[in-house]
Amino acid sequence: MLFYIIIFLLSSLSFILSGRLIVNGLIRVAKFLNWREFVVGFLMMSLAASLPNLFVGVGSALKGIPELSFGDVVGGNVVDLTLVAALGILLSRGIRAESRMVQMSSFFTLGAAILPLILAADGEISRIDGLVLIFAFLFYGLWLFAKEERFTKVYRDHPDNNNTAFLKNLLSLILGIALLVLASQGIVNSAIFFAEKLALPIGLVGILIVGLGNVLPETYFTILSARKKQGWLILGDLMGSVITCATLVLGIVALIAPIKIADFSPYLLARAFLIVSAIFFLVFLRTGKRLTKKEGLFLLGLYIAFLLSEIFFR
Repeated sequence: MLFYIIIFLLSSLSFILSGRLIVNGLIRVAKFLNWREFVVGFLMMSLAASLPNLFVGVGSALKGIPELSFGDVVGGNVVDLTLVAALGILLSRGIRAESRMVQMSSFFTLGAAILPLILAADGEISRIDGLVLIFAFLFYGLWLFAKEERFTKVYRDHPDNNNTAFLKNLLSLILGIALLVLASQGIVNSAIFFAEKLALPIGLVGILIVGLGNVLPETYFTILSARKKQGWLILGDLMGSVITCATLVLGIVALIAPIKIADFSPYLLARAFLIVSAIFFLVFLRTGKRLTKKEGLFLLGLYIAFLLSEIFFR
């Protein structure tokens, strides 16, 4: 018991430290490279935040239960598009999204979220399907960097604009991301232990702890970015996490072991809420080219509905 209490406290402290390193590091790296905060958030933060999902996926594939990764990704993307998005919107009091690049990325986000559901309609995500998912990820990356105006930005101020300062900021960023990923796993493992000690139902543990646990990195990063009014970082991390998990992560898992889903009933609610949340996220992002507080409240309500449905209908 004492061991898990210490792990939980150390992980919580690591969250605080890593969050400061990551947000400040991303902003400075973006300014040095003259890249948009959205792109830096997508490439660095979303890929790092997807590591827990990748670890779960590869581990489950090697153990012969790759369908666990399918459920993890579907559930995690629902949380990203509802709860995490709502927190970012409400804490930053709305997020602007006028950029054509962000607007087009919203279509990629919707497509990436739904693509695994389409491929799994025949009861299996095969190795060929896995290649399709990985190709979809690479296609978006190539599109993003195909034109310079999509990822470049002119900044008025360039603090510490030299190679030494850049390397220092980059190392701080990498250290922060590593701490964040490790801390999230520490909190998940300790929370599961406490839940078992309190004799909570395993279904409730899976929804409230494991499902939320794998999105802890982007959740905490979203909260810190919102407090600094960095809406572009929030969108880059959020949309990037959905795209990366639904395409690259599931694609790698399917290449290791095809994902066979004999019974869709355990995923029925999550699939329905994923489609609904992805569509509403796209609509909200494109109407007025801004995510408002009212839309944030709606997404939060959608997450609560998902949570209650999972609890009471199982």
